[in-house]
Amino acid sequence: MNQNAIRFSKLSWSFVLFLSFIGMLIPKVYSEQIKVGAASRIITPDPLLPVSGGMGPTRPATKKLGELTVRAVVLEQGAKKAAIVSVDALGFPSVLVQRVAKRVKDIPLQNIVVGATHTHSGPDFYAFPDGKGGHTGDLKYIDRVCDLMAEAINDAATHTRSSTVRVATGKVEGQVAYNYYAIELYDPRAGILQFADAEGKTIATLVNYAIHPEVLGNEVGALSPDLIGPLCDRIESKVGGMAIFMNGAQGGMITADNRDLSKIADPLAGRWIDKREWSECQRIGEKLADEALRIITTVEPISDVPLQCEHRMVEFPVDSDALWGVVQYSPLNYPRNDNRTISSRINLIQIGSARIATIPGEALPNIGFYLKRKMSGDHNMLFGLTNDAFGYILTEVDFSSFSRYEYVSRVSLGEKTGTILIKNILELDQQVRQLPITK
Repeated sequence: MNQNAIRFSKLSWSFVLFLSFIGMLIPKVYSEQIKVGAASRIITPDPLLPVSGGMGPTRPATKKLGELTVRAVVLEQGAKKAAIVSVDALGFPSVLVQRVAKRVKDIPLQNIVVGATHTHSGPDFYAFPDGKGGHTGDLKYIDRVCDLMAEAINDAATHTRSSTVRVATGKVEGQVAYNYYAIELYDPRAGILQFADAEGKTIATLVNYAIHPEVLGNEVGALSPDLIGPLCDRIESKVGGMAIFMNGAQGGMITADNRDLSKIADPLAGRWIDKREWSECQRIGEKLADEALRIITTVEPISDVPLQCEHRMVEFPVDSDALWGVVQYSPLNYPRNDNRTISSRINLIQIGSARIATIPGEALPNIGFYLKRKMSGDHNMLFGLTNDAFGYILTEVDFSSFSRYEYVSRVSLGEKTGTILIKNILELDQQVRQLPITK
């Protein structure tokens, strides 16, 4: 070997040793595989309870179409634990999340994220004041659901196992959702998370998509998960494990596309006759399930996945007399501040390449698009109606700007809600971006 070759060989080995030394100095970003568990409970009331479609009188239920459920996914990495929970309800206020957290072992309140599917065919979980000194909730049933939710979380936490993760975002094709106010102004993208064990068996599949599950509504007289039940059933029958749905920025008014396109009701307004049938819940739910599975099968599972769950409390002024009346007079005793504000928790969760922000209400789709564009994850997701469900969330320029927005403006905390939400989510996103990801 000539002298030049010897010198080159020595330099090469020196470079390798140098890189090894540097590698020893840099701490491993995450050294433990994520563990995941999933569990669900049926919460359909027996006997049946009246159906709540929002503030206002409930309607009697004479039948059930599908089962109402709570579904919990628990994620664990080292000492960190977080729970993502879905409940078939119009909304699930933070005062109830606090009640659930007291019954959960080893997961702090701030790491328990509870989102409502927003079915319009479920019992009242707000205990809305009825204007006569009473309310429209069943307090014993509400407390029983809190018990079952805590039970599901504890069950999932007890059965966590090492998991790989798939993350994907893709456009949902077909007649699934549309904007009732302006047909094409909605987000067609679904974010999918799928967890599988060492043998490749599915633990859970999470679907994040913006849609009102109101194929039936509360006029049909049925207690139902609406399209979410068939969605979950379809996914579980095809890939196993547990399916869980987390809604998105579906305010104003991203709804299930149950239009009968052969029957025009108002040509000038662009209105069709709706099919308010269980078969439409099945069609739309199963179509969304098939699209979610199509999207997630395009990516490979990853085992080295970081987990972070951060939060902040955000203060929102309550300008709406109607919503302030709910806060004041519901027997649930909503937490509130003396300056006519409420404080709501916002979470920012990192699961591998997925970055998830929670929204305590129904954000309009332009807010959803903006946040997804500005957040710093590879796959940005929004969990709407999560940790709270305080009405519609608009930007200041949208608030009371069109006659079409009259209702959503009235059922909103106030004009500043969207601005405050955007500011705090993006600040939290930057804060988490700068955190070291350690085990």
